[in-house]
Amino acid sequence: MESPRPRVHEDRGPDFLKGATTVVENEKDTIIEDREYTDEEMHALIDGTITDFDDGDLVTGTVVQVERDEVLLDIGYKSEGVIPARELSIRKDADPKDIVKLGDEIEALVLQKEDKDGRLILSKKRAAYERAWVQVEEKFSSAENVDGEVIEVVKGGLILDIGLRGFLPASLVDLRRVKDLHSFLGDRLECRVIEMDRNRNNVVLSRRVVLEEDRKQERSEILEKLKKGQILPGAVSSIVDFGAFVDLGGIDGLVHISELSWSHVNHPSEVVSVGDKVEVQVLDVDLDRERISLGLKQTQDDPWKQLVKSFEIGAIVEGKVTKIVPFGAFVEIGNGVEGLVHISEMAKGHVETPEDVVTVGVEVKTKIMDIDVDRRRISLSVRAANEELGLPDAVPDDSEVDEVDETEVVEEAVVADEAEAVVAEEIEEPVVEEPAAEEPAAEEVAAEEVAAEEPVVEEPEE
Repeated sequence: MESPRPRVHEDRGPDFLKGATTVVENEKDTIIEDREYTDEEMHALIDGTITDFDDGDLVTGTVVQVERDEVLLDIGYKSEGVIPARELSIRKDADPKDIVKLGDEIEALVLQKEDKDGRLILSKKRAAYERAWVQVEEKFSSAENVDGEVIEVVKGGLILDIGLRGFLPASLVDLRRVKDLHSFLGDRLECRVIEMDRNRNNVVLSRRVVLEEDRKQERSEILEKLKKGQILPGAVSSIVDFGAFVDLGGIDGLVHISELSWSHVNHPSEVVSVGDKVEVQVLDVDLDRERISLGLKQTQDDPWKQLVKSFEIGAIVEGKVTKIVPFGAFVEIGNGVEGLVHISEMAKGHVETPEDVVTVGVEVKTKIMDIDVDRRRISLSVRAANEELGLPDAVPDDSEVDEVDETEVVEEAVVADEAEAVVAEEIEEPVVEEPAAEEPAAEEVAAEEVAAEEPVVEEPEE
């Protein structure tokens, strides 16, 4: 049977130490020693029982009292250490009873060995901060994640308890902007430390980085499983001018505006809204660019092919202009069935712009020129319909106008020439011929010749 270990009994207190009695028990004897201690020896004995530390040291002690505004901690000092309520936790207005309980062994940092009242001032949150800073700094260096509870909503973001106060900006809380940050209060979030500044006690966190990495992994797994022609459920996550993005559960795919409906769509918001639950068909998967092309109309019945059976090439139909484009106008000739009137089929004459002939909403008569079922195209003609119905064109043919004008000019010229000829014939004066002179008799001629031959006799001057 083992003998009991030696035990030393000491009565604490300076008065007792001056005349101390020490009882030593060993295996054979019991020795009782009485002696007197000097003041120097007494102080040395007291100092030997007191833990020595300086401001800024970390100490461990036991909670011996919990009050509304402070906690007393026994750390083996000549008096208990005091932890003010504000130094218990990084959480504001925390109740000491919610943080510590009697008998808890906690770590604290020495703020002041003696205040004005001679008390030892400690801080639990500073001790936790020092420990946490080292740990967080290591995780920051190794790009590891940290997690903590959201304890406050502040201007511009959230405050997380990660052993110290970590700031999570609102723009980095989620993959998309969060409108109500208060919904995160009390939640534990996993984040990545993206910035640390010990001088400013500043730690900036990002939850979006963690979510993006998780989503990237999910994207890779989903992309590998996707096949063309698959029908998948999803939710409309956002709408842009050229289409709508659908969340397939970890990855977004684009439904182009042309794939939203079998009928013509001016803007995606006419068909879907953000948050709508939809079924879409996978049209294409680009693994390198991680892009998915989706179709919404492919999951719906195509009314076009059924309705188009009621139309025949060459038929005259009436419709409403739904949209004008630089090369023509779209005309709805049935419920969900549209055809294109090319600009060259709007009138016989040259049309500069479709707006010169039609406007959106106007009713027009058109002739079906062609139906392409595979390409879902119907070619219409206003010009042919007008010609068949005998209606005037909005822009007549220039060449016909020129030919008519030339014919009229020629006809007018011929008529003018004929008129001038008639007038000239009417006003021309008849030619009056003078009667021929009678020839003289032979005797008269002979007498004239004789008279001409006779000399002229001049009379002498007086």
